[in-house]
Amino acid sequence: MKERRKFKRMGLEGALVVKRLDNGSNEEISIDIQDVSETGIGFKCEKKLELGAMYEAFLTIWTKEVIHACLEIVRGEKEGDELDYGAVFIGMSEIDVKRIQVYQTVEEFRE
Repeated sequence: MKERRKFKRMGLEGALVVKRLDNGSNEEISIDIQDVSETGIGFKCEKKLELGAMYEAFLTIWTKEVIHACLEIVRGEKEGDELDYGAVFIGMSEIDVKRIQVYQTVEEFRE
């Protein structure tokens, strides 16, 4: 498959809690983060999410700070018992984008 990402993806440990925005539901969903960039995130989840749906996200980063952002689900694939999703960040603050850029710079330096 041809790579279409504009920004390098990085692995990130942490937890993400999402709440559905576009239909008013307030269910929290636990996911496993696979990778993150300044424009989006890849994650695995046991619950089926709808493509095009928007969710409120709270991402705990390496400094134990929490990034608050909105996500739009743009990709979903089934892998075994889990579902693999890709989402783009919508409305993330410039400060939080910079936090991810700093992490990316540190990770590149380590390589």
